[in-house]
Amino acid sequence: MQTHVKHPAFQLCDIVRETAFSIHRYHGPGHVEKIYENALVHRLRKQGLKVEQQVPIKVFDEDGTLLGDLVADLLVEGILLLELKAVSTVLNEHVAQLLGYLKSSRVEHGALLNFGAGRFYIKMYGMSQELHEAD
Repeated sequence: MQTHVKHPAFQLCDIVRETAFSIHRYHGPGHVEKIYENALVHRLRKQGLKVEQQVPIKVFDEDGTLLGDLVADLLVEGILLLELKAVSTVLNEHVAQLLGYLKSSRVEHGALLNFGAGRFYIKMYGMSQELHEAD
């Protein structure tokens, strides 16, 4: 009998989802994004995870010219990029932002979290290596 082992990024996403949901349940909507970010960093680090805040991402053009820098909210264990929101509704622009961060950072897995609505939202996204190289 084979046992299915989840990819580490999916295991992390499970931990992030449970932790973030707990934060949303305790604090509710209505705070600025930074409060939720700090709470998530605090609680994930208490669980022994490596969490980087405000992670710089350099964006290059096809010829290698540096176009500018972006800043992602969180990077967990170096493999899961998190973009946090505190908005009433998640928009396509928020998804596009996360996907752009994944593409530019070459991080394969990310999640978009929203604490700003009455119902907590999290959705995981993946960027395959083929899509990174499609440029």
